[in-house]
Amino acid sequence: MAGRNSPLRWRSGQSPLGWLALIGIAIVALFPMYWLFVMAVTPLGTIAPTEPALFPNPFSLANLNRLLSGAKDYGRWAVNSMLIASVVTIWHVFFDTLSGYAFAKRNFPLKNVFFWLILSTLMIPSQVTLVPLYVVTRQLGLIDNILAVILPGSAAVFGVFLMRQYIQTLPSELEDAARIDGCSEIQVFTNVILPLCKPAVAALAIFSFVRNWNDFLWPLIVLNKSVNYTLTVGVAGLQGEFSTDYGIIFAGAALAALPMIIFFLAFQRYFLEGVRMGALKG
Repeated sequence: MAGRNSPLRWRSGQSPLGWLALIGIAIVALFPMYWLFVMAVTPLGTIAPTEPALFPNPFSLANLNRLLSGAKDYGRWAVNSMLIASVVTIWHVFFDTLSGYAFAKRNFPLKNVFFWLILSTLMIPSQVTLVPLYVVTRQLGLIDNILAVILPGSAAVFGVFLMRQYIQTLPSELEDAARIDGCSEIQVFTNVILPLCKPAVAALAIFSFVRNWNDFLWPLIVLNKSVNYTLTVGVAGLQGEFSTDYGIIFAGAALAALPMIIFFLAFQRYFLEGVRMGALKG
């Protein structure tokens, strides 16, 4: 039997077989994304959408050139998606963190009742609220306006729940010490609570940004003009009625995926730290 110092084990205690299994799972999970980028730089005449290719043969930027020249509003779609996702993410971080702090650390009448009432809305499918939400949006005169996408996405019960659960794990002694030093409630929140919530805030920001960047159904319903489309709606509209230009679709989807990848890579350290800390404190 191999001992603890056997070369068959990594320093972390994981066996090589376990690492190989994780690498295999990662390859399977990432291959569709890799295939998307391969197809984006493969000439239209050699694209086989039902047969995954390992390498572009030959490498070409013709699809990207045709996309940028044919879809003249593509840049506007990207700006709209970035604006919507960024504004909603910033609002979620601000509002959900404040709400989570109130439900976790402050005492007020019927606190638990209000929290469970808010949490119960998670059981309502979003499709059920589409019609009343559309009626309200139309009465406000926001149809075909990006505000129609931003305003309904400004509140998320999941974010409130996530921040509340995380802030509950923070020791109350830190808040008491800050109050003894003369800090106001706003200063306690900004100088004590908020810096300790960076991992949870990063995780919330990633979830919110990716969800709003990928949102398709609601923007499709309330946005009518091409200049107001988001990337998801615009790229879906590149498909023709009688034919499909896979080259342009793959190129558009690949460019639309890049901001999500960059955003996750920029915040992954905080995201993973939040997962680890949550596991240890749970």
